[in-house]
Amino acid sequence: MKDIKYAVVFAGQGAQKPGMGKSLYETSAAARAVFDLAGEDIKFDCFEADAERLKQTEVTQPAVYTMDIAAYMALMEALGVDKGSFPEPAAVAGFSLGEYAALTAAGVIECPEVGLVLVRERALLMKDAGKNPDGSQKGTMAAGMGDPGAVLALVEKARGEGVLEAVNFNGPGQTVVAGDMAAVERFAALAKEDRGLGVKAIPLPVSGAFHSPLMKPAAERLAEVLKVFSFNAPKLAVYLNVTGGKFEDFEDKDFEESVSSVIANREICEADSGGKQSSEIDSKVKSIMVRQIQNPVQWQKTIEAMKDAGIEAIVEAGPGKTLSGLAKKIAPELLVLNVEDAESLAAAVSLLV
Repeated sequence: MKDIKYAVVFAGQGAQKPGMGKSLYETSAAARAVFDLAGEDIKFDCFEADAERLKQTEVTQPAVYTMDIAAYMALMEALGVDKGSFPEPAAVAGFSLGEYAALTAAGVIECPEVGLVLVRERALLMKDAGKNPDGSQKGTMAAGMGDPGAVLALVEKARGEGVLEAVNFNGPGQTVVAGDMAAVERFAALAKEDRGLGVKAIPLPVSGAFHSPLMKPAAERLAEVLKVFSFNAPKLAVYLNVTGGKFEDFEDKDFEESVSSVIANREICEADSGGKQSSEIDSKVKSIMVRQIQNPVQWQKTIEAMKDAGIEAIVEAGPGKTLSGLAKKIAPELLVLNVEDAESLAAAVSLLV
């Protein structure tokens, strides 16, 4: 067995693709158990749904979360982690939605059943926050390809009286911006006009301005949803979207739980719910979740922090290779792998073991 310190990172919304997970379902007992637990609707969305259906936020998020967890469990099974023949990951992280999979892998979210409830609620709240009263789309996003400083300068120039912020710091040459429709359109137009900045704006096929101030209503309602949930301290090192740093280093004294709730039943898992962590840990997790939905994703900082902590390999779990590609650009010295089907699983295992 190789003595390699590895981290697992989980794909987010936008990585979805038709047929995702079917190969793992057919070849991995651990992945099959996750999909069967998720139910027939999610299996249809992962295995059979077309790209158009998979673009719908309320479909995408539960499907990608399930795929992420299935890929992770397939990897753990193939490595023999549960049998003690290979170590657990040294760390986990997830991009946006993928953070919920990371929190599940680390035991913060007690089980995938609870994770699915949370993700479904999150998806609906984000969908609603992305709409105007008349049902039209309120905001959108665009990838700013080029120097981050130039992208930020263009954001300031294009904002005007609208909402426009840099929301995903993905890597040295990619910063995603989000805001109201008019502001994002101005950003794209100015990028095209001012070639001297060297910024290329690529519109993203999303239904809202995620991780921006326009998601504040979703964040406020998520706080209400979280009222009835309890969370655990992480069993693995978790790196967070909102800071790029570790869970234990996160501090936020401003979070206030709402007195109302929208979920009545918290007895979801069959596992013993005794021994819950302190209210301090519980409030901290809730604060992280609420902040994450309306604040930027610090992905470059996450990968850099993992590298600085001695991580030698990054394994992306879930559909696609977006995070793998970003990791290669951020830290070329890292071994970068992905698990999305039987073939990539076998390749990852052969290089880790």
